[in-house]
Amino acid sequence: MPYWRIFYHVVWSTKNREPLIKQIWENDLHGYLWGKSTALGCLPHAINGVTDHVHVAISIPPIQPISRIIGQIKGSSSRHINRELNTTGVFAWQAGYGVLSISERSLPRVIQYINQQKIHHLESSTIESLERVI
Repeated sequence: MPYWRIFYHVVWSTKNREPLIKQIWENDLHGYLWGKSTALGCLPHAINGVTDHVHVAISIPPIQPISRIIGQIKGSSSRHINRELNTTGVFAWQAGYGVLSISERSLPRVIQYINQQKIHHLESSTIESLERVI
């Protein structure tokens, strides 16, 4: 098995940045994103967000294109939400995503930032470069 240490911070939003992520099923969504990432051979490090976007710290094997992995995670999670969780309306993700490569040394800081998303948004202490979404 090859050795690789590649870390990404990925952000994607709901369609039109609408507040579509409901608090009642948010933990289920995050668990689904974690499970799907793992099933695709990735190593998730942190997943969290607010009502209109999610942040994921993840390691994606170099054999896998980032766009394919993120596309599969987004596609399957929106199907999961619409079939299993969302009882009001249709849920959809915005096209595209933002991604930054991060160093292993920065990973703990990024994980902490992701885990404290609600606090950062409540206190307007977000880091603009880590919040960019296409």
